Amino acid sequence: MKRLDLNLLPVLEILLEEQSVTAAASRLHLSQSAVSKQLTRLREIFDDPLFERTAYGLRPTPKAIALGPELRSCLQQLAQFTRPDKFEPELSRRQFRLHLVETAYSLTFPFFMPKLLAQAPGISLNSQTLALDSMDKLQRCEIDLAIVCREWDPRSPLHISHIPDDMRYLELVRDHPVCLLRRDHPALAQSWNLTSFLRYRHLQVAFGGIEHWLLDEVLQLEGYRRDIAVNMTDFQSALTLCEQSDLILCAPAKYATLMAKAYALTHLPVPVSLVPGAYLLMWHRHFELDPSHKWLRELIAASVPRQTGAELPS
Repeated sequence: MKRLDLNLLPVLEILLEEQSVTAAASRLHLSQSAVSKQLTRLREIFDDPLFERTAYGLRPTPKAIALGPELRSCLQQLAQFTRPDKFEPELSRRQFRLHLVETAYSLTFPFFMPKLLAQAPGISLNSQTLALDSMDKLQRCEIDLAIVCREWDPRSPLHISHIPDDMRYLELVRDHPVCLLRRDHPALAQSWNLTSFLRYRHLQVAFGGIEHWLLDEVLQLEGYRRDIAVNMTDFQSALTLCEQSDLILCAPAKYATLMAKAYALTHLPVPVSLVPGAYLLMWHRHFELDPSHKWLRELIAASVPRQTGAELPS
């Protein structure tokens, strides 16, 4: 313990995440030489090289890999131990880590970020698009918050009742899917029903680490299936392809109606009876009583509008 400088532990954590002295220095707002010196001290403390240089960056040694989980747990406990009971946003320099589904960016960030920047100018937000491992990271407390899509329809395996017990959440807004089509799509000249919906080929966007949505699960229960011509992971590219083809794109209504304004697209209802789902703000119970975490949760919840087509704050 006499040799251990606790200030070096966040450096080791970031080096494990970035596996690059340059990237770690950028995140820490330090020079590369300063980070290299701190890595030298870490090697002396742990009596191990910790990282080996390769053509692709730093490769952690078995010792460093083994230290990773214990290091994260230690830093979380230290953060809780040293965090003040009273949170003063105007003085804080905390960095929050947030993962969210792609469609949630336009529904949330323009509404809460201006308030966050005004009330807490020193706080930073490291946001990433939700991925397959995001929920695991949330459960390991490697990220602070996530904005996810979950269902209220009892037919869905993503029903809200299936959320793990150690997760906490609040509902931000409910939404339902709509169909996006190009403005001169032949389906617009016909009666719109399930038959015409299934007559055309579809474009599918997998986001948030989820590939199968309630719509397809309900169709399958009724003995139907969509003809998916293209699977993509990028909504912007999908919208461009949709306006240039006869493919139909199903997307969350609030996001779709907002984005359709920038493309030559129109929208129609999905001709299937579905219970609207929800965007949830989710966190681990570890952060439940953290004053700064609670402040951010309440700021997001109070800022995000629940109604469709809300105007951006002036």
